[in-house]
Amino acid sequence: MKSLFGKVACTALALTFAGEALATDWNVSVWGKRRAFTEHVEKLAELVEQKSGGSFKLNISYGGLSKNKENLDGISIGAFEMAQFCAGYHRDKNPSLTVAELPFLGVSTLQQERELSQELYKHPAVVKDLARWNATLLMPSPMPQYNVVGVGETPKELSGFKGMSVRATGGIGEAMKALGAIPTSMSATEVRQAMDSGVVTGVTFAQHAHMAFGTLENAKWWTSNLNPGTINCPIVVNTDALNSLSDKEKEILLGSVEESLDHYINNYENKTMKKWGPELETRGIETITYSDEAIADLKKAVAGPAAQQWIEENKAKGLPAQELYDFFTGMIK
Repeated sequence: MKSLFGKVACTALALTFAGEALATDWNVSVWGKRRAFTEHVEKLAELVEQKSGGSFKLNISYGGLSKNKENLDGISIGAFEMAQFCAGYHRDKNPSLTVAELPFLGVSTLQQERELSQELYKHPAVVKDLARWNATLLMPSPMPQYNVVGVGETPKELSGFKGMSVRATGGIGEAMKALGAIPTSMSATEVRQAMDSGVVTGVTFAQHAHMAFGTLENAKWWTSNLNPGTINCPIVVNTDALNSLSDKEKEILLGSVEESLDHYINNYENKTMKKWGPELETRGIETITYSDEAIADLKKAVAGPAAQQWIEENKAKGLPAQELYDFFTGMIK
């Protein structure tokens, strides 16, 4: 009996170890704290664990695995299996994605941003661009048009931005430069300190980030309709890790993307945006709205030249820039 018990115990232990060996744990690198910007990642983790019966887990780390500007590098060496990054943080590393960050493209809704990005991510030039980093694009992080929150003198007219130091990346920086502002590129986690110390007077963000990164704490004003553009922040996976998944695991992961994005957009539109107005009112932050004529003039002055510059610069790097630009803007209606 003792021998039989020993055999049973050993068999049970072996099965336990086998079960553990079959379990798949992925590390996911994001930054800041849980917020509207990461809700699709949180939902994806929930769905993956639920559908796999707990055998496939996404372990989300907020800043514990990498700095936000180094997430793509981490993916490339397999330091973690999934990550979020923003193209504008390192335009030279992912030039194909920055077409989506050009100013005044005319994208108006989160759903439209989602659909445009998902189609862009399938373009052969984009797939090839990200393959240099052993990265496969999984899903976008759709964001509304950026606007400026600031301290100091209120820019009642667009001319009020002249000489102002503004945190702005990518194409949004080009729009601010056209206004005479001094665009400064920095990651979201650096912004509050820069604003408090006077390094920047204004900060361009989507609404969730203004609330998440403390720019409203001392803010005096915000622009409601500058709408110069947004930045593209995809979720990527390490290609080798993706290929190593079983067929069932891959189906679970990829099959949960659309539901995760639905959740993200619903949360942003019905929770985050509903908080925004009351937040401004409670803090006594002045809302500035520019005339349609002023915005139209700005768009005319910025959009065309910025697009042409992007095409020329990226064509010189060997990217089919004109094709990418036509492909992306051709989908905008």
